[in-house]
Amino acid sequence: MAVRVVVGCQWGDEGKGKIVDLLSRDIDIVARYQGGPNAGHTVVHEGHKTILHQIPSGILHPQTVCCLGNGVVIDPRVLFEEIQMLEDNGVSVAGRLFISQKAHLIMPYHRAIDEAAEAQAGKMKIGTTGRGIGPAYTDKYQRSGIRIVDLLDRESLEQKLRANLADKNRLLKNYYESGELDVNRIVEEYVAFDDDVDPYIKDVSVYLHRAIKEKKNVLLEGAQGTLLDIDHGTYPFVTSSNPTAGAAATGVGVGPRVITDVVGVLKAYTTRVGNGPFPTEIDEPLQSQFREWGGEFGATTGRARRCGWLDLVIARYAVRINSVDYWAITKLDVLSHLDEINVCTGYKIKGELVEEFPSEPWLLDEIEPVYETLPGWKTDISDIREYRQLPYQCRNYLDYIVDNTGVPVRYASVGAEREAIVPFRGAV
Repeated sequence: MAVRVVVGCQWGDEGKGKIVDLLSRDIDIVARYQGGPNAGHTVVHEGHKTILHQIPSGILHPQTVCCLGNGVVIDPRVLFEEIQMLEDNGVSVAGRLFISQKAHLIMPYHRAIDEAAEAQAGKMKIGTTGRGIGPAYTDKYQRSGIRIVDLLDRESLEQKLRANLADKNRLLKNYYESGELDVNRIVEEYVAFDDDVDPYIKDVSVYLHRAIKEKKNVLLEGAQGTLLDIDHGTYPFVTSSNPTAGAAATGVGVGPRVITDVVGVLKAYTTRVGNGPFPTEIDEPLQSQFREWGGEFGATTGRARRCGWLDLVIARYAVRINSVDYWAITKLDVLSHLDEINVCTGYKIKGELVEEFPSEPWLLDEIEPVYETLPGWKTDISDIREYRQLPYQCRNYLDYIVDNTGVPVRYASVGAEREAIVPFRGAV
């Protein structure tokens, strides 16, 4: 029995979808513990690309049940579009997807406020996806959110919706100078949604508790990454929830002691989407070359990702925050284009060497990365499936990561396809 957490260890977009898909071959249940449809998990199999925003990529394995936990915020329209896409592609979802009755819903007013707030923020904008995730979490913590369970009582649902909409319309009209939303249309839409979602509602906490007692294998996945965590990320340029491993138990309703191991997903270089500090960001023209080599465009938004060298200060920080047991390294093949590869091992701030990631946001813009330069391997590795077949320089690069983080590598992804994985000794 294993209860494994898969967590992103940079600014998201590390390739967690592929790693979840890989591990799901031997997993009974995959449950997502936070985030919303701003996630974009991509799996490529036999040339066909599947992009999932809310449903875990474990759904592509017919024996695997997938759950959306109480820590997730759900956009009904995106969810059912995704279900329909899977069904159209021959992936049966019935009886294999469950949603916690405690999960909060993203409402149309959340999306409207998200877009209006970003438009008004100017240079201070966060760079959100505009999907309404932040405002949905805001309502959750202001105790005015609409949960799945609220759909079960139509009279209560309508009362809550009308009260919320009156408040949100005032905000949209008077503060954001934006158009108001149609109260009656939204009430009708979400009352109708109740019938559609009924077959998927389950007490996910109870379901997982019983599965763990029965010694089933469970995988808990997060969206985004450690440096986007609301508490531990580069605040305020962060997401609205906790993608870090500590939130996994809370986000699905199990006790933390059932977790057996934590898989840290680390891209072989670094990317981030949106605004905020990025110490190892690469200058042009190499920036655009990285983007082309790695297909670095957001799976959810299509936005170009910012690209930079691997940052081992961030990697060590992620190890500390998440208790990472082993690494899954992704996009190693992208580095095959380079004669030399820079790796950030520390920071200089005002001339002083710093080996830990700073908390003070005003220091993040003053970081001077300290680099070590390693030799590249300049050969295509996308067809390699055994560690010993990797070029010496490539193995040296992976050993360097292990030596500087104290965490072993279990898997290295060498291409976009599902099968493009090099397992290391001890891989499970």
